[in-house]
Amino acid sequence: MGVCRQLYELMRQGAIAQAQWDMEMSMSILHNRKKMLLLALMIVPILVINYAFAGDFIGGKHAYGPAFYSDSIFLVSIGIGVAAGLITGCIGAGGGFIITPALMAAGVKGILAVGTDMFHIFAKAIMGTAVHKKLGNVSVKLAIWFLVGSTGGTFIGGAIQNGLYKKDPLLSDMFISLVYGGILGFLGFYALFDFLRTTRASRKAEAAGGDVHGGPSATTGLAIKLQNLKFGPMVTFDEDFVPGGKQIAGVIVALGGVIVGMLATLMGAGGGFVTFPMFVYVFGVSSMTTVGTDILQIIFTAGIGSIAQYAIYGFVFYSLAMGMLLGSLVGIQVGALTTKVVKGIQIRGFYAMSILAGFVNRVATLPKKFVELGYISLPKDVINGIEMVGNWLFWIVVIFFGAWVSYKFLSNIGKLRRAEV
Repeated sequence: MGVCRQLYELMRQGAIAQAQWDMEMSMSILHNRKKMLLLALMIVPILVINYAFAGDFIGGKHAYGPAFYSDSIFLVSIGIGVAAGLITGCIGAGGGFIITPALMAAGVKGILAVGTDMFHIFAKAIMGTAVHKKLGNVSVKLAIWFLVGSTGGTFIGGAIQNGLYKKDPLLSDMFISLVYGGILGFLGFYALFDFLRTTRASRKAEAAGGDVHGGPSATTGLAIKLQNLKFGPMVTFDEDFVPGGKQIAGVIVALGGVIVGMLATLMGAGGGFVTFPMFVYVFGVSSMTTVGTDILQIIFTAGIGSIAQYAIYGFVFYSLAMGMLLGSLVGIQVGALTTKVVKGIQIRGFYAMSILAGFVNRVATLPKKFVELGYISLPKDVINGIEMVGNWLFWIVVIFFGAWVSYKFLSNIGKLRRAEV
């Protein structure tokens, strides 16, 4: 139980770090008129082409797309972006986890949902990056070794996804649902137990979900052991924080990159939440250096994965990616402001509920996939009913959360304005 608890904390810290990055990128775009104009110039041509083809869509072959296509699916993508942004901005973690399940729940094939999600991250990273502000905290050597591994990892993950899809599209969807179901289930149930425990405990625990970048930065026992392994080229880092700096074998950093690259291409947003705990707790890198270096790796890993492993095969739905980007910018802004007028315990509760809703949605699709693949035998009405319940539950939770945050935001808009002033 103790190991599971530690693993949950590491994953939660990573999810918070991913959310911090997402918010920084979004605010950088929102507060820059040139970047907002560039976003408009990217979206308008895609919509014009989609409309001109009257039902066709760019980015994704028909065999890989939704069961149907209409102009309204662009609006659905904006809604998904808003929901993910609200969760990211208000809860501070978990928003990226619902994008791929939400796209699949809307009818998009799993491999296209992952590719589109990854391209949306890449587009946001390119437009919103403020890496020049953090150059003092970037370890170029660490970044290079990590990118060597993550590049290889994206090709491995891409080969797995493409191989599964070519063998059987149903197998690809089942694999993605299993991966998301496992991770969301683990995170969601632990988050629920944590919420219930916090509710029973004193109100001091309400502040427990603070900024991850202020988290523990002491070197762990595992990190010390890895840093003592002297083989191959050694990478020196944290010279500004430790006299003479720390050292770790470049091969170890590259192997960590392989894991992140694979997860990124297998899950879309899934790789980013691993990077922060890996750097801090496994490699022993300071939080400050990790934040700056993570920005670089996300740009390159997402770019290589989305373009080299998905876009060139037609597995990116560009209009949906732009819709999600647009929606997330609005959602993150509203969510971040709403945190000033809601209780921390309520945020923890919604975090658990949103993650569990994604878990139920993906698990509910598995019986149908198993039957279609011939693994089990169940009545058609039963498997369709299970899938429908999972879909309805997911959308009800997402819509309810969005309505709740919007109500809190609008009912307190006067207070928020005074606070801004």
